Amino acid sequence: MSKPVTIIMIEDDEGHARLIERNIRRSGVNNEILPFTNGTAAVNYLFGNDGTGVDHKGEALLILLDLNLPDMTGIDILRRVKENKYLKCAPVVVLTTTDDSQEIKRCYELGCNVYITKPVNYESFANAIRQLGLFFSVIQVPQAAT
Repeated sequence: MSKPVTIIMIEDDEGHARLIERNIRRSGVNNEILPFTNGTAAVNYLFGNDGTGVDHKGEALLILLDLNLPDMTGIDILRRVKENKYLKCAPVVVLTTTDDSQEIKRCYELGCNVYITKPVNYESFANAIRQLGLFFSVIQVPQAAT
């Protein structure tokens, strides 16, 4: 039996983080959501004390990633995750205000699975997250390499 998927949310804006979690829950997703407000804490969690990512061997993770973080770029986190043998299969959903076509292309080239530009309007943003939650409820997430 596979382990439940843990959602890793890397979002520095606390208002956005609350909105994301609330609307994912409204769509019926009850998975554990681990919030991180900066890249350093998220990277430390993802890669563990030894920096290898082996701590998550056999776990199913889904990463929600903002690109604009106070201490490092989401691009750097995406690159590291997709280059890591234990984490590279974890789906990464980039959820950011950046809608630059070059940035979008770069994220897909680095291996992001979905790129969503956060709508500016509150209701549109809430609706987009509810739809994302519905998406989470049907996708299959592989366990990290063993």
